Amino acid sequence: MGVLIVLVWVIAALFASQIAPFQPLTQNVSARLQAPGLDVHTWGTDELGRDIFSRVLYGGRITIPAGVLVIVIGSILGTVIGAVAGYVGGMWDEIIMRITELFMAFPTIILAMAITAALGADIRNAIIALVIVWWPSYARLVRGIVLKVKRNEYVEAAHCIGASNFYILTRTVLPNCIAPTIVLTTLDIGNAILTFAGLSFLGLGPEPTSPEWGRMVAVGIDYFDQWWTWLFPGLAMATLVVASNFIGDSLHEIFDPRLR
Repeated sequence: MGVLIVLVWVIAALFASQIAPFQPLTQNVSARLQAPGLDVHTWGTDELGRDIFSRVLYGGRITIPAGVLVIVIGSILGTVIGAVAGYVGGMWDEIIMRITELFMAFPTIILAMAITAALGADIRNAIIALVIVWWPSYARLVRGIVLKVKRNEYVEAAHCIGASNFYILTRTVLPNCIAPTIVLTTLDIGNAILTFAGLSFLGLGPEPTSPEWGRMVAVGIDYFDQWWTWLFPGLAMATLVVASNFIGDSLHEIFDPRLR
């Protein structure tokens, strides 16, 4: 079910130009705040007469790639840092973990807001801010797994036959860290989408006219009685986040033999 929902939204975003009946920025003030119906605007229109259905479809081209990009970059960066810290140990482990804990001491959305505000409000800076606040969780996870794995006998055997530290880390230790990282990555995609939408909701994401889902909800709150202006982009986010959680829970059960 989770995969099906994600595929529906990905396909809808990819083929938005063929599916959407209107361009996302096309205005028709005479049809502003039109309620959903079976005629032209099936999901209604916003305060400028723009078609909600078309804007939600095009908004998927912003929100979904942004959330995925944050998790991909953050997970790779955090995995590398955590693996090096756990495998090398000693002073470097202490330094890296204290830096990691410094980032984790702040609430995610608050730190992301501060970084985005400092860099400037746009999509690129919002993604950079989220990557900065997201990598520590992966670093801590991978470091803990590496500390456990590197004490196993097959790692000691690799040392005995003369394998280099780089080879042991990349070919022997890291493959045993992949499964938990994949589960966390899948679960975090929904959280990253929500956090990116939250930055947009607060005006720290794309430009105001952008059909990004969080921005659409923020504008719709000003017209709360016209429920369709905020409900449909909100449902888009909710279904995508729930679907990613479904996938993450299923992968957790698959990779953990105790839950099969």
